[in-house]
Amino acid sequence: MFSLEIDEDLTLRLLHQGDAKDLFDLTDRSREHLREWLPWLDQTKTERDSKNFIQSAEQGFIDRNGLTLGIYYHQKLAGVIGFNSFDWTNRIGIIGYWLGEDFIGNGIMTRAAAAITEYGFHQLELNRIEIRAAVENTKSRAIPERLGYTKEGQIRHGEWLYNHYVDLVIYGMLAYEWELERS
Repeated sequence: MFSLEIDEDLTLRLLHQGDAKDLFDLTDRSREHLREWLPWLDQTKTERDSKNFIQSAEQGFIDRNGLTLGIYYHQKLAGVIGFNSFDWTNRIGIIGYWLGEDFIGNGIMTRAAAAITEYGFHQLELNRIEIRAAVENTKSRAIPERLGYTKEGQIRHGEWLYNHYVDLVIYGMLAYEWELERS
């Protein structure tokens, strides 16, 4: 089973069918918090929906179309991070993430995003990694900014969020820039 141990407190690992209850419970407990910026909450109504998501993520991993990992903080599922998609021709990956409300403020997402960025450049040999976040979502935008990603622009009406469009800020990091950031 694929796993990235970040430190004694934090591990990223592939979700499996046995995680469906924990994933649904975390989603359900954080529903109002997550709904502000994530468009899929209304389609996640039961544990079965989380199971279907995990099944899709497992298939994406097999097909090399994506990499969806559970974020485990003190062995508890705290959120999800991963490459939502890959463009293997151009060696580009797009990272997405979310964290349960109870886990905010512990530096979890910054460490997880740094680890998956490192993995993307060193193990997957990507040349470019992107992170996109709604313009007004300052907490999500703080992650790539803390990690030294470059704000490259804005996508107008880049995502439909329940009853309106939101503009997205796009951040990019190149492999050589990541190496410079770390040296």
